[in-house]
Amino acid sequence: MTAQRRDDISLNSDMGEAFGLHTFGNDSALMEIIDVANVACGFHSGDPGAMEATVALAREKNVGVGAHPGLPDLVGFGRREMKLTPQEVEDLIRYQVGALSAFLRKHDLPLTHIKPHGSLYGMLARDEELMAGAVAVASDFGVPVFGIAGTAHQTVAERAGVPFVSELYVDLDYNPQGGLIILRQPHATDPAAAAERARRAIETGTILANDGTELPIEFGSICVHSDTPNAVEVATAVRGVLAS
Repeated sequence: MTAQRRDDISLNSDMGEAFGLHTFGNDSALMEIIDVANVACGFHSGDPGAMEATVALAREKNVGVGAHPGLPDLVGFGRREMKLTPQEVEDLIRYQVGALSAFLRKHDLPLTHIKPHGSLYGMLARDEELMAGAVAVASDFGVPVFGIAGTAHQTVAERAGVPFVSELYVDLDYNPQGGLIILRQPHATDPAAAAERARRAIETGTILANDGTELPIEFGSICVHSDTPNAVEVATAVRGVLAS
């Protein structure tokens, strides 16, 4: 694998994951660091007030806004899989993207991308028929899909002519097969380790799985989750790598 240009790589984070008085993550600080925000659209988290506040903040900080649609599971935060048909996947994504788009229109901002959340993200990575629903919505809105290279995310998007942006995760472990190990509860990540993963991925095109296996990696954006205890420190460390 070859080295990658740092200035071609964006930094993204999940935002607006709040309900009423209950907030998660540190959106205001992260908005100073990231390039694009993946905004929760109400199914796994994010009420109308949270969407309004997050979009307004993104406009103030000149951060791009993409939709972060999830499974309709508030209690499980969208991290519990469901049995869905391809049409159900398309409908729930379309509904959520439409909700966010109303706030984007108010603030005169474009929708930059669609990135499924949590277990929906994993389900679509494995199932081309389900992924076709997400791609149909992205095609209608004329935006790219964020996902994992080499999975149904990329295969279905490229087949349909929808732009695809592959991601690197620095605060989740990878298994030896290249899949993400998603925990129900967020955990702190060593900022130095996150920075080293980003540096290694950029310079060598590889990362290490949780058992030490060397994995090839392709990516155009790096994700730092906002709900981890030290997300700001992790994002700052990764930004330092991108700026070097």
